[in-house]
Amino acid sequence: MVNQFNYLKETASQTAGPYVHIGLAPHQAGFDIFENNFGNVLVGPGTKGERIRIEGRVIDGSGTPLRDVLLEIWQANAAGRYNHPADKQDKPLDDDFRGWGRACSNFETGVYSFETVKPGAVMGRNGRLMAPHVNLWIVARGINIGLNTRIYFSDEVDANAKDPVLNLIEWEVRRKTLIAQREERGGEVVYRFDVHIQGDNETVFFDI
Repeated sequence: MVNQFNYLKETASQTAGPYVHIGLAPHQAGFDIFENNFGNVLVGPGTKGERIRIEGRVIDGSGTPLRDVLLEIWQANAAGRYNHPADKQDKPLDDDFRGWGRACSNFETGVYSFETVKPGAVMGRNGRLMAPHVNLWIVARGINIGLNTRIYFSDEVDANAKDPVLNLIEWEVRRKTLIAQREERGGEVVYRFDVHIQGDNETVFFDI
């Protein structure tokens, strides 16, 4: 006798999207929904520190810039303190600095950008000082689990060489995928940081 199982048929599945701009950054998609939109500007008129712009593209394994990708950053202020109750460092908070931002890649160019300040060094686990850095989270169509990485700065060579997280990356040649390159354009400081999802120059991502 053959047993009969009354299992339900599996529902068809598909990758997430297209929702990124509309669902998480509607203002950039042309929808005026929220009174206060999450944006890519972290600074105000009185924010302390060196004003910088972080910009770049997210590039897939074929070398094509992604045009429907969302990025979020979380960083310390210029003094090296996070605007979070868990940060107990004896460093000043900056009431005019948000410390968190959200941006989407441009539909035409694929370029994202953040207006912020260069963060100070922060104390990590076991009392080890970490080089100035920005935490970056990426989600896009086809990326069902967000990718976590970090942005370090090319003009912090000595601090980068001692950073405990960078030194966890066994292949030294891959550490450079986390280094944003400093440029100066008409008096503005720009750090260029391209994220490579796959390929020879694949960015180092962290499982956190």
